[in-house]
Amino acid sequence: MHQAAYLLAAFALGSQLLALVRDRLLAAEFGASHTLDVYYAAFRIPDLLFATVASLLSLYALLPVLSRLAETDEGHMISFLRQMLLFFFAAMGAISLVVFMLAPWLLQLIAPGIANPDLVLLARILLLQPIFLGASNILANLTQMRHRFFLYSISPLLYNLGIISGIVFLYPRMGLAGLAWGVVIGAALHMLVQLPFFAVERPQTHMPWRESRRELWKVLSLSVPRTLSLGAGQISLIILTALASFMAPGSIAVFMFGWNLQAVPLTIIGVSYSVAAFPTLSKLHAGGELSEFARHVEVALRHIFFWTIPATVLIIVLRAQLVRAILGSGAFDWGATKLTAAALALFVVSLLAQSVSMLIARAYYAAGNTSKPFYFGLTTVCVSVLSALLFIAVFHGNYLWRDMLEAMLRVSDLTGTTVLMLALAMTLGSLAGFAAGFWHLRRDFKLTLGPLWRLSFESLGASIVGGGAAYVALTVMGLLVDINTTAGILTQGFVGGAVGLMVTAVVLYLLKNKEIAETYLALKNRFMPPKVILEPTDVSS
Repeated sequence: MHQAAYLLAAFALGSQLLALVRDRLLAAEFGASHTLDVYYAAFRIPDLLFATVASLLSLYALLPVLSRLAETDEGHMISFLRQMLLFFFAAMGAISLVVFMLAPWLLQLIAPGIANPDLVLLARILLLQPIFLGASNILANLTQMRHRFFLYSISPLLYNLGIISGIVFLYPRMGLAGLAWGVVIGAALHMLVQLPFFAVERPQTHMPWRESRRELWKVLSLSVPRTLSLGAGQISLIILTALASFMAPGSIAVFMFGWNLQAVPLTIIGVSYSVAAFPTLSKLHAGGELSEFARHVEVALRHIFFWTIPATVLIIVLRAQLVRAILGSGAFDWGATKLTAAALALFVVSLLAQSVSMLIARAYYAAGNTSKPFYFGLTTVCVSVLSALLFIAVFHGNYLWRDMLEAMLRVSDLTGTTVLMLALAMTLGSLAGFAAGFWHLRRDFKLTLGPLWRLSFESLGASIVGGGAAYVALTVMGLLVDINTTAGILTQGFVGGAVGLMVTAVVLYLLKNKEIAETYLALKNRFMPPKVILEPTDVSS
């Protein structure tokens, strides 16, 4: 699991680096502006379609059914997957056509504070995105079953390359529509890279459509609760986007930039470990090996805690340097930098909660229980939306609370700080969903969490010491380099981060942390596999 997680994390890092290049290009061209608000608001309908309709045939609903079919008849498994792909294209195409016609009215509900004719055009073009990404996720079932993690991992790289091509090449020629077509190109590449591997799989036997319908209903019975959960998450983003559309221009952009930045460690750690663990968890639970299933979950939990706690502390300490180095160019000014850094700090507080919640959901999916993750997700959504409304009201009605929060986040001299209440609300919602899910996970799968508490204390202590060292390094470097230049900010941030990481690692080593040894062993086995020594064979006999 560790080796697969590190492979996925390496490609996730590459994908997220491209995503950061994408965001830097957008920030340099538009800044935190009304134009970028329009661009991000246009994603809300396509993303909702992807989370609801496209996810009905998702990896986590199809994979258990396909694994069962493969055990009895490999040909039936391939045949069923082909039929599901055709069914998806037909259903998704019809629904997207209806949404295409209703887009002007739907967008009045999603972004009521934005009056821009380009919003409808962008949203209509982006309706192609969930079709390609949904089909790619269906194809990913086969790549996951065959443990072709390379193909699965390279898809997001191509997706971001497509978006970057839209910014660099299409936008100068086509305007905002070029940005949307870049997204569509990226989504198409996401699907096409997996298509050749799928095409060479020729079923020796074909599943009758009558049997396929029965299996389809089984898939839908598994996926509907998960789809409701994902849909609820998108609805919370839609509601928060609608609230942000009434705030200062650029509020949606600040919110999304902060969200995208915290998605980098979330993808590298949370997504990598949960994706790597899922096939094995499915196999263990299907085979009735429940104790081994629990042990596998515990190991994944420990390593998510191990990586996310130091990442959270260091990102909070380095937030301004990170935002300025990644986004600070062109039209993205210092005020937008400070606001985005504050949003990033609030978002990253829930990094551990979001990462563990991904593993919790996949543990239940592997066990064939898709309803509980829905309730956990619903908890997140309800708390996020209700607390957003409450925080906004208190922020404008209680000057002491507003002044204290602005001072703590170092944005007292800025306007448009209300958007930070949305980031705070999302974090509180994530923590609430995590608390509900973690309690049930421990009870339902009878986990032994003693080593996890030991790790938490070790990692938190080491991270605080490392964060303090990073802060001192930032202060010293601030006296030695010109932090008003990109080179100076990069140097200051790099030195601060390096010092923080080294001090954290040394403290963990002195504490004889078990996870450091496991990480070293997994990396060594991945990149320097042990040599196999063959015993001499006695040929005289």
